[in-house]
Amino acid sequence: MARQPAPKQHAFQRDWVRGSVTGNLLSLSWPIMVHYALFMVGQAVDMIWIGRLGSAAVAGVGTAFIIHMLVVSAKMGLDAGARAMIARAIGSGDIQRASHLGTQAFVVSMIYGIFFSALGLIFADKILDLFKLRPEVAALGTAYMRMLFSGWIFYSLWLLAFNIMQASGDTTTPMFIHLFTRCVQLVLSPFMVFGWWVFPRLGVQGAALAMIIGQGLGMVISLWILFRGEKSRLRLTLKGFRLDVLNIGHMVKIGLPALVMGVQANLGQTVLMKIIAPFGTLAIASHTLNQQVEMFVFMPGFGLGAGAGVLVGQNLGAQQPNRAERTGWNATALMEGYMAFCAIAVFLGAPNLMRIFTTEAELIRLGATFLRIASIGYLMTGFIASLQNSISGSGDTVPPMMISILSTWILLLPAAFLLPHVTDLGVYGIRWAMVLTQFFGALAYIIYFRLGRWKRKTVG
Repeated sequence: MARQPAPKQHAFQRDWVRGSVTGNLLSLSWPIMVHYALFMVGQAVDMIWIGRLGSAAVAGVGTAFIIHMLVVSAKMGLDAGARAMIARAIGSGDIQRASHLGTQAFVVSMIYGIFFSALGLIFADKILDLFKLRPEVAALGTAYMRMLFSGWIFYSLWLLAFNIMQASGDTTTPMFIHLFTRCVQLVLSPFMVFGWWVFPRLGVQGAALAMIIGQGLGMVISLWILFRGEKSRLRLTLKGFRLDVLNIGHMVKIGLPALVMGVQANLGQTVLMKIIAPFGTLAIASHTLNQQVEMFVFMPGFGLGAGAGVLVGQNLGAQQPNRAERTGWNATALMEGYMAFCAIAVFLGAPNLMRIFTTEAELIRLGATFLRIASIGYLMTGFIASLQNSISGSGDTVPPMMISILSTWILLLPAAFLLPHVTDLGVYGIRWAMVLTQFFGALAYIIYFRLGRWKRKTVG
């Protein structure tokens, strides 16, 4: 049945499967870009304060944060199934089914959050022992990690709320919630790190506690909106709730490959950190600061990819596969333009970017060289982010998983291990290995997206 013209609605009820593809992409994506940028502002500002505590604090927190991002990536992967199914339901006009799927995902996320909170609290020291860090670095990393995971249930539910709001086509509400919670975190962080005013000096634990407080507030506000249903297209409810094993199974089936992709990629980063560790604390700190800069640079662009994933899912739900494909290519073109600009800016401004985080001359020198090497690979990041999100947004999550596994375990890690030893590149060989991996990933995603098999994927 042809869609009828819709009456004027609130912004969060906008029909995204009609009108200009590029216009819809930008309108839906810019709040997600802000959302990701806010995420990195929080991490970057925390690292500025932590950097004032010395290289050991930067290295310890950076190593602990790898574990944190491993769990976050797994959660984002698990939520991918809910995102794809909710987007399809919205595209087909079935709001009731979309709300039902959101409620089922809520229960799964609660279980996930409780499990990983316990895991992080109990095994933080043993996990960080795997990195063979110096005792003072390991102690700081353990303290940060335990505090962070003590409130992981808040983060788990907060992530889900954002994901299902975005899948429903509402990206503005989560952006404003995130803006508020980041402001809370940014204000509290230095007071808790350094013990200003009436606050005790908590060091690295203070940065983690400020983050937890912000995430807790974000969770409460987001769930209140979703369960109240007045400012959201969806309305979740636990009234008469029963586990829908069939739909949860579909979510897990779609989300599991994305979960594996996220976990293995971050495990790869963990192994990469172990490869870097023998080169010393300065190398670890330089890699950590590079990750902060790169994540800040990438996140707005990744927001465009995430928006493309939502639109691809909704257009497939509306039986418009050609429009879904145009969304993916338009996102790629926009993303490539943005990343080319970032590559030039980072290459030219690398030392100044390092000075934001540290005053140590050797750390600035090494970190700036790392950044300049990495900027060459930025030109491929646009293809990876936009096409991977578009394919995953369709519910076709196995091919991205396979590309990620091949990129990390067959190319990145062997090259990162070998290049410093079989060439004169030393520790810089690790950064060149990362660039080579980005070129491979871009080529693989271009080929698979052009094949078009993702357009025929069903999600249950």
